[in-house]
Amino acid sequence: MITTLLQHCIADALKKLYNIDADAESLVLQATSKNFEGDYTFVVFPYVKQARKAPDMVGREIGEEVQNQCSEVKSFNVVKGFLNFVIDERYWLAFVAKHVGDKQYGMKTAATDAAPIVVEYSSPNTNKPLHLGHVRNNLLGWSVSQLLKANGNNVKMVNLVNDRGIHICKSMLAWQRFGNGETPENSGVKGDHLVGKYYVEFDKHYKAEIKELMEQGMDEEEAKKQAPLLLEAQSMLKRWEEGDKEVRALWEMMNGWVYAGFDETYQRLGVGFDKIYYESNTYMLGKELVQKGLDMGVLYRRDDGAVCADLTDAGLDHKVLLRKDGTSVYMTQDLGTALLRQHDFGAEQLIYVVGNEQDYHFQVLKIILKRLGYDWADKLYHLSYGMVELPNGKMKSREGTVVDADDLITEMEQTAAAMSKEHGKNDDLSPEQQQRLFHMLAMGALKYFILKVDPSKNMLFNPAESIDFNGNTGPFIQYTHARICSIIRKAESEQNVVIKAGQDVTIQQLLSEKERDVIKQLHNLPATIEAAAAAYSPAMVANYAFDLAKAFNSFYQDTPILRDTDRDTMMFRIQLCSMVATTLKNTMMILGIEVPDRM
Repeated sequence: MITTLLQHCIADALKKLYNIDADAESLVLQATSKNFEGDYTFVVFPYVKQARKAPDMVGREIGEEVQNQCSEVKSFNVVKGFLNFVIDERYWLAFVAKHVGDKQYGMKTAATDAAPIVVEYSSPNTNKPLHLGHVRNNLLGWSVSQLLKANGNNVKMVNLVNDRGIHICKSMLAWQRFGNGETPENSGVKGDHLVGKYYVEFDKHYKAEIKELMEQGMDEEEAKKQAPLLLEAQSMLKRWEEGDKEVRALWEMMNGWVYAGFDETYQRLGVGFDKIYYESNTYMLGKELVQKGLDMGVLYRRDDGAVCADLTDAGLDHKVLLRKDGTSVYMTQDLGTALLRQHDFGAEQLIYVVGNEQDYHFQVLKIILKRLGYDWADKLYHLSYGMVELPNGKMKSREGTVVDADDLITEMEQTAAAMSKEHGKNDDLSPEQQQRLFHMLAMGALKYFILKVDPSKNMLFNPAESIDFNGNTGPFIQYTHARICSIIRKAESEQNVVIKAGQDVTIQQLLSEKERDVIKQLHNLPATIEAAAAAYSPAMVANYAFDLAKAFNSFYQDTPILRDTDRDTMMFRIQLCSMVATTLKNTMMILGIEVPDRM
């Protein structure tokens, strides 16, 4: 790539002219401002003191040396301390000729024999359906996995289902008490939604018991601990861990309802996993690790019987790993799962895609594994992402104020259908094709709106904004791809054009500014994927795709493509269109978004 070549030429020039040793890869090149002539700009100010010359002089000397070394540099200019390089058109034409027809341009081949990067995402609880917060988790986990694959990594996607614990017992107990034998089959309610209904039901009756105890004179904190429903749920958890057949049978039945519901939602979201772990299968291994920690003296048992880790020397607190009744906590099973997963995959890295409210949890997990003697704990990475909020505030599962993923997807599909019909662009499609298109647009809108935001930031989700066909949205990029496909179909049918890799076309006229803009955007793809993978940030890919689509549409509005009388120029522009379509398809694929050929 020209940027790498420029970096090495600049490094050589610094050494030759001023005896300055500079690491070529650390030299920063940026796109030249639209106000000046040039493609790439190098700032010389950091080297002026060592060169002992004025910034303009340093810029001119480096520019002349680079131009002598690098035939791809057509000219340069210096504006104060900014050295602007103009790249020869022959380079841009050769770049397009080399990569047109390459369906994998910018994407590295995954090294399947290398130690994998294991990405854990989703990690739902089986006491409620997936909601908007889970949607961001799943889309981010899937997209990070695809991004790492595009950068040449061997990736394994895993899910840890939190299928046991006090929260599960709350739903089970409420169903026992108030369910009257209701099932997904006899109620017509999706299984995960049905179980979630009883989680809300538990909370409603639990609060009523707290209120009653407080009216009898008990203080609030004690009432929360002594409410009969909670005590019974805690007893049910203990019986579950003891293997009580009746409790286990109820647990298996209700979890089965939830798994069927989850699978349906995952399919609609377009995400999947290479392996699914279940807390019920890993918590015992976690308990063994806790016992190992006691034996090693890195954990201790409190007077009330609870087992804890003293993390005060790490600036944290005392973390409970086993409750006083011997039941496990989330940390217990995460210890066991981490060990099992490392045994299964021998991972190069373990990435946990989990919201930032769990930052403390993963600090503790890493420290405890390290103290237990597992040096691979250093490979653990918490991809901490911000919360998704709605215009009316945060969601609360136990109060039933969540936006269910299923309802959201359905609403998005309905909105996509209404907007598409309003534009009247799909009248020639069959009903089945229309439904597929509406789902594709809905998922494009949802995924892009969520993934274009840097993972570390909180975000406000607005469905109406996300599905706009204009602006920085998924449907805008999808429509751009469909527009290009239409151009190529016309070129093939009306002009007998055949596009293939390595198809060199010589044009007589100079590239327009907007043609150069499109080519430079295409040229940036490999570096964008590398940078995005290093930062675990699909947002960088999303915004790249938008910038490319925006540059193409500007080019399309101002440039005759099929109407140009010079066939070589027309051929080149169709090549450019084809390469943009491929690049949009690949970058959106990293985001888990399909792009239609027709809209």
